[in-house]
Amino acid sequence: MTQPTPPARVALTLAAAGVPVLPLRHGKVPVGNCPACTRNACGGRPNMKTSGPCTCPAPCHAWAAATTDPTVLASPAWASAWREADGVGYHPGGARLTVVDLDTPAAVAWAQRNLPATRTVPTTRGQHWIYQGTMPSGNAVRPGIDIKSRSQYARWLGPGTGRMVLLPSAVRALSAREEATPPPGEGVASSPRERSAWDRAVATGCRHTDAYLRTGLERGLARIRQHTESGAGSQAFGVARFLAAQHTACPGPCGLDILAGHIMDAAVGVGVPEDYAARAVTNGLSEGSGRAG
Repeated sequence: MTQPTPPARVALTLAAAGVPVLPLRHGKVPVGNCPACTRNACGGRPNMKTSGPCTCPAPCHAWAAATTDPTVLASPAWASAWREADGVGYHPGGARLTVVDLDTPAAVAWAQRNLPATRTVPTTRGQHWIYQGTMPSGNAVRPGIDIKSRSQYARWLGPGTGRMVLLPSAVRALSAREEATPPPGEGVASSPRERSAWDRAVATGCRHTDAYLRTGLERGLARIRQHTESGAGSQAFGVARFLAAQHTACPGPCGLDILAGHIMDAAVGVGVPEDYAARAVTNGLSEGSGRAG
């Protein structure tokens, strides 16, 4: 019987392909920090959210320690970790990837209905869908769904099957759910400001009637305001994308900046942080107008 490939050997193979890796111990968790790095006393790794000076030779700081350097992977400081390793983790963001972790059959079924097909890796309870491109990581963006990209690790479970495609806007919009409502006891990040009203004076190049524009905007704002628990940021993205798409044939200007302000205010009004609402709306307008990358 062929013996399983030791985790260290798998890690070296992945590193040679440009995938940053780290050892995982029993329970699919990273190696614990050494005493000098406990509670980020060292300041953390330079690529963490709070950058720091840590140069610890051991695999401390979980995903932030992932590396493609074969010298580090085979070093004495990592040797004990590999001896105890139960698997190999990798940093998707470091490999310019995003993993949509579907942890239940219901989550897989949702993805099959709503997301573009891509490289798929079976897991114990569901699937990993892997896309080209990075985005913020997020937990529980939908029931049974996590996003693992810039600041999380994923467990290596094999190369998977299917053709990997570019990270779509439908996945990017999922992260809006995590930031849609402030934690209990915290207020809204900012209050909606007073905006100028949309009118024909600022939309001299728009081919649509006033009634069409106002009706479409109000319907979109109503959808955002209905999402008081989660998903308002995602709705703001969708409304902005829809409205922008309606104006691609207009010579312009159409006053979309004013419409965008009202969409942002609706999202902020139900708890979306203002900077996040601004990004969601800007990205939606860009994609709807055909300028998305």
